[in-house]
Amino acid sequence: MSRRPTRSPRSGARRTGRHDGPTGPSQRQLRVGEALRHALAEVLARNEIRDPDLDGVSVTVTQVKPSPDMRYATVYCEPLGGRNARAIVAALNRHKGFLRGEMGHRLTMKFTPDLRFVEDESFAEAQKIETILKSERVSRDLAAPQSEDGEDDQP
Repeated sequence: MSRRPTRSPRSGARRTGRHDGPTGPSQRQLRVGEALRHALAEVLARNEIRDPDLDGVSVTVTQVKPSPDMRYATVYCEPLGGRNARAIVAALNRHKGFLRGEMGHRLTMKFTPDLRFVEDESFAEAQKIETILKSERVSRDLAAPQSEDGEDDQP
């Protein structure tokens, strides 16, 4: 009896990211991510979590990325003002079971994904880029006259 080698149906397909397929997130992932983001924002706005780290803190949920199988979702969030971000993200991770249950009541999905909260660092990165662009060195380079061949006129 000869055995044929088993081949995977997805041979050759490589995943580029943890949450995205080879060509990025699917339309379904984007739609579910937005629904999760809205539901989570609604739950957080009601301030039902009893935690001293979250008391009186306004949290911005910038993006929710569900996994391709919709079992897990990474929630990118940032506290208003960016202060104590690590403590607030840790508090949200401690209460992720409660948040998942509350979101489950608001969504009409077969199941609610497990949540993982991470700090959204895009605001800090944007601030860093803005600081660099406003620096004296960049202003000096932009103000330097250029000749037609693309070279500086200065020796």
